[in-house]
Amino acid sequence: MPNILTNLNPIQQQAVVEKNGRILILAGAGSGKTRVLTYKVAYLISQGVSPGEILMVTFTNKAAGEMKKRVWELLGNHIDLPFMGTFHSFCAQILRKIGGSAGIEPNYLIFDQSDSLSLIKKILRDLNLEKSKPGAIQHAISSAKNELLTPEKYSVFANDFFTKIVARVYSEYQKRLKVNNALDFDDLIFKTCEILENFPKVAKIYQQRFKYVLIDEYQDVNLAQYKFSKLISSYHKNLTVVGDAAQAIYGFRGADFRNILNFSKDFPDTKVFNLEQNYRSSKKILTAANAIISKNTSHPTLNLWTQNSDGEEIKLIENLNEIDEAETIVNIILNSNLPLSSFAVLYRTNAQSRVLEEQFLKYSIPYILVGGVRFYDRKEVKDAISYLRYSLNPADEVALGRIIKLGKRRFEKFTQNLKKIDLDQNTVDLLNSLLIASQYLLLIDDGTEVGQERVENVKELLSLAQNYPDPQNFLQNVALTESESRPLKKLGLDFSEAVVLSTVHAAKGLEFETVFIIGMEEGLFPHSRSLIDPTEIEEERRLAYVGVTRAKEKLILLFCRQRLFLGQRDFSTISRFILDIPENLLLKLTSASINQA
Repeated sequence: MPNILTNLNPIQQQAVVEKNGRILILAGAGSGKTRVLTYKVAYLISQGVSPGEILMVTFTNKAAGEMKKRVWELLGNHIDLPFMGTFHSFCAQILRKIGGSAGIEPNYLIFDQSDSLSLIKKILRDLNLEKSKPGAIQHAISSAKNELLTPEKYSVFANDFFTKIVARVYSEYQKRLKVNNALDFDDLIFKTCEILENFPKVAKIYQQRFKYVLIDEYQDVNLAQYKFSKLISSYHKNLTVVGDAAQAIYGFRGADFRNILNFSKDFPDTKVFNLEQNYRSSKKILTAANAIISKNTSHPTLNLWTQNSDGEEIKLIENLNEIDEAETIVNIILNSNLPLSSFAVLYRTNAQSRVLEEQFLKYSIPYILVGGVRFYDRKEVKDAISYLRYSLNPADEVALGRIIKLGKRRFEKFTQNLKKIDLDQNTVDLLNSLLIASQYLLLIDDGTEVGQERVENVKELLSLAQNYPDPQNFLQNVALTESESRPLKKLGLDFSEAVVLSTVHAAKGLEFETVFIIGMEEGLFPHSRSLIDPTEIEEERRLAYVGVTRAKEKLILLFCRQRLFLGQRDFSTISRFILDIPENLLLKLTSASINQA
């Protein structure tokens, strides 16, 4: 096997060859985090460690697959690989072998999110609690399990109306999972932690087996994952974790970046390696990223540097409105000689994709939505449109069928309320009346981040409706836009043929030659939901940092003077994150200078 260390810089080499003890690798954006992890696995095997003695855990199957491929290539394609997978996949495997100690049958079922929600809805009906929001209760139960709280422990802290309902449902939910011989996703890690902690003889089998444990994206672990990491590595005490507090952007999922901050406190003998050399971005882009993240005070930040060129100035483009913003992007792309795959357009919320999608369709520019669904294909958008279609044409069986699926009693109440609605209103007023009559927004707003995004998507439909006062013209436009988007779906996820559209969250881990970030305005980025809480503002700032560091050569930031968003047109204030960037890094432009060129 060739000397793999020659492909690493000095600090990467040190992190790779340090075999024993607790090791914290703080890896900045674009600093070669995946390379260090895979090289470390390959190095351990090259030093005589059996692949079966290594456990490599990450957050997504995609990341695990990439790491397996790299290790395989490094070692010459001739050896068995260690376990490299997600927390959930590893725990699911070992629970089939050791779950019996906690009363879990080897052939247990795994309930996905949909199965779990269906069971919770049934429990709410059985307990006469149908007015409660099942999505919010599901989220609360998931959070409890991620905090390692059993139903009994949770009930102790249940001190208000909602949490007391959750406590009742949680207890019954676990009983019914047991009857079904099932676990949900959160149980996989929760139950594994219980066994590792409470059944030492059983736990020792795996604790002794895995001499080396490596955990990826440690800034994103929740309490259960943190506990698992400590327990599974407690025998040999060889635990390597890799992460970056500045890229902790999943607080709404229960991730707690304080786990990476406290690692050295938990293990005073920790060896720390800072990977600060960035191989992705130009110097000007990195300087901007450092300026943005340096304003956070709750965690230390790495000072990224690079040997890459200074690069171009960062373009800051002022636009009249959201349509002007999308047209600016289209014109820049069409006037470029670069392949479409070199461009990514990032945004804070999924609802922002609508205007972009319509402009891309208008100019026949293929695009891919990463981690999302096309605007008109989103369930909540289709549901809202179905209410409008049925109100205008009660013979519409497709719309009727969709409404009935939302609940027979809900549909009956809607038809009663529909008789009181003036169908001669303009599209915005009629759609608003229908949403009130159906109580649809109450149905989808379950108090979770996902529920809030669904509400935003429906409200964005109201933004579109303002352009088509006549309801029939509005529906015609929707149908035509849907029809135009069909051929583009054949592209699937072929990054070589299309521009990428993505939320900043979904773009983490990706990189592009040219990155547009739209909606750089107060209330949008940072999001209005974060403006009161300093903790949430810091997460928004980390999100901005992640977005900026996706860019390799060109970064283009866009904001509008006014924006029609979620059904309201407001004057905009430029994002505080733009103001953090030193003026000498910015080339300030207007959309007129680009669109009229």
